Amino acid sequence: MEFTHELEQYINGHILPEENFLNELERETNLTCVHPRMLSGHIQGKILYMLCKMIRPKRVLELGTYTGYSAISMAMALDRDATLHTIEIFDELDGIIHKYIGKAGLQDKIHCYFGDAMELVPGIDGQFDLVFIDADKRKYPDYYELVFDKVNPGGYIIADNILWDGKVADENEKNDPQTNGIITFNQMVQVDPRVENVIFPFRDGMMIVRKK
Repeated sequence: MEFTHELEQYINGHILPEENFLNELERETNLTCVHPRMLSGHIQGKILYMLCKMIRPKRVLELGTYTGYSAISMAMALDRDATLHTIEIFDELDGIIHKYIGKAGLQDKIHCYFGDAMELVPGIDGQFDLVFIDADKRKYPDYYELVFDKVNPGGYIIADNILWDGKVADENEKNDPQTNGIITFNQMVQVDPRVENVIFPFRDGMMIVRKK
């Protein structure tokens, strides 16, 4: 089945409606930011929202904030005493991120960090029930090792873009550093006896990993 624009519009009309401030965020991202395709968007945002409703994590860690759509989507689903920590390497996105966190009324729930996740994560105290990875694809294997011990038993790691426009199954793409990073990550998870995993083949692919 081809995921057409018409099918996307049909899905948009049959799931939880997009909040006005998230629609504004998507529009501003497309108008002002480089690589707006990196934004999660309505459908993926509601998938993340629903997963958080189901898992009910007390602490969430996100690697790769971009303009904040996914962070806001997840944070809206969290219980009152839960928090989300999100890391973005490009500090020039600070303004738009905090603008829409404010519009969503989530200033006390979302904690933002700017810099390299490999350097910042070790300094964030405590364990997490959910980690969402959507950052530098070349570093996915490193991110997996970085966060694994910070995930509580029974907790989840969600990784975005793990099909990478189908390049993971294309022999001609395996010398590409980003494609190779994702392939290596996917294989690491697949052979790791400490976890259970499944792939959602929606959009660019999302892997759900449960730590035993």
